[in-house]
Amino acid sequence: MAIVVLTASFTASAAPRLSHQQCVSYPFMKTSGEVTHADLMKELGELEARGYQPGSDNGVFPADLNSAEQKLAVDYKQDCQISHR
Repeated sequence: MAIVVLTASFTASAAPRLSHQQCVSYPFMKTSGEVTHADLMKELGELEARGYQPGSDNGVFPADLNSAEQKLAVDYKQDCQISHR
C-alpha cells in the first residue's frame, strides 16, 4: 500500500513543465555524482506522468516505457535546453 501511495504522490507532483531544479538534477543528465534513489523515483514519476505504467500486465512493455522516455526527452529539450540556458 505504501508503494502505491508513494507512486501516486510522485505522479501527482509531476508537472507538465520541468522546473530549473528538475532540469539540473535529472538522473539521465547527471555527469558527476551518484544517482540516488530519490533521483530515480523522480524520474519514474515523470515517466508515469507521460504514460508509463510499471507493473501493469497490459502487454505493451517496453513500448509504453520507450514512448514515455521519448516524451520526457522532448519535454526536457523544450523546458531545459531552451528556457533554462
